[in-house]
Amino acid sequence: MALVVQKFGGTSVGSLDRIRNVAKRCLESHRKGDDVVVIVSAMSGETNRLLGLAHELAQVPSAREMDALAATGEQVTAALMAIAIQELGGKARSFLGHQVRVLTDNAFTKARIKTIDASKVISALKEGHIAVVAGFQGVDEQGNITTLGRGGSDTSAVAVAAALNADACEIYTDVDGVYTTDPNICPSARKIGRISYEEMLELASLGAKVLQIRSVEIAMKYQVPLHVRTSFSDAPGTWVVGEDAALEQVVVAGVAYDKNEARVHIQGVDDRPGVVADLFGQISERNISVDMIIQNVGQNARADVTFTLAKSDLARAKPDIEAIAKGLGSQAVRYDEDIVKLSIVGLGMRSHAGVAAKMFRILAAEGINIQAISTSEIKVSCIVASKYTELAVRALHEGFGLSKEPGAKEPPPEG
Repeated sequence: MALVVQKFGGTSVGSLDRIRNVAKRCLESHRKGDDVVVIVSAMSGETNRLLGLAHELAQVPSAREMDALAATGEQVTAALMAIAIQELGGKARSFLGHQVRVLTDNAFTKARIKTIDASKVISALKEGHIAVVAGFQGVDEQGNITTLGRGGSDTSAVAVAAALNADACEIYTDVDGVYTTDPNICPSARKIGRISYEEMLELASLGAKVLQIRSVEIAMKYQVPLHVRTSFSDAPGTWVVGEDAALEQVVVAGVAYDKNEARVHIQGVDDRPGVVADLFGQISERNISVDMIIQNVGQNARADVTFTLAKSDLARAKPDIEAIAKGLGSQAVRYDEDIVKLSIVGLGMRSHAGVAAKMFRILAAEGINIQAISTSEIKVSCIVASKYTELAVRALHEGFGLSKEPGAKEPPPEG
């Protein structure tokens, strides 16, 4: 007998018929002898509908009240799911975040989990119930309802699984697993059977939207095995697990792209020790998160600094960036929103030389100019013009042999 946490996203519970189907799936697991905890999202489109109502009343609604409002979406689904399970002859009990006692900080709309008291859930399981928990929500020390941000139900599921020391956490979505790249762009994209936490964390941070980043962080910290799969079939999905020797044999596991990137070029700042520290210290103080950074060699006591940030943050950040640049003696600030960040990710990069060089050659062969580069132990990222997105993704996917099953020979890195 296993203890399994099953999380179902908005599409999976998007109608009463789909809720019934999910209830049947949960009961099948329970009748096999497993203890089952179900984490549910709001029905598809419901959160946006609720937030839209608030914005009809106020241009900038209170964050506290937005959380109180948004959390009702998951409350509805949790109750309906428990009713559906009961109607099918099962025993079920629904819990809201404050009833489980998912304790968070008070950062409304993007709260972080501090602790989880799973005692009520454990009691329900011992009584033979399927425990249905509303995802996405918690409560702060003052008893205020909080939400965990977009994709927060993934975080809820993994955190509950960690608190319960569950054998596995199954994440049911509208896709049937993690793919080597976006199949909408590259038809030869292949579903990955197993991938490491580190690789999944990199892919999630680089634009792959299958799993929420914080959920992968928690899974890696507490070694919770994740199974990403679809609720619309019984086909196995992708297991996200700890590293092993077999996973390290794969040089590149996936290709990701992120169009939510903008480039900022600050021209002619004072070329002196500490200027970069001053620049990014002031940017950090204004809560502007930056990604890739390049400082060019200066002339005539002047230097250029280029960095990227989320395109969605650019409009808010522009006045601050220009004020900071002016204070550092900048001659001009230029922006480019027509870019994309391309990345390759793989544990095998640690032990295989020439991977970055091969990536650059593949892009050069397609006539694609690289504007910026960043690397980590298992990742290489490049900034290129956004018009090359599809061409570049397909070329990299083919060049690294990702359409082939693991074990099939791929062209080795050159050099």
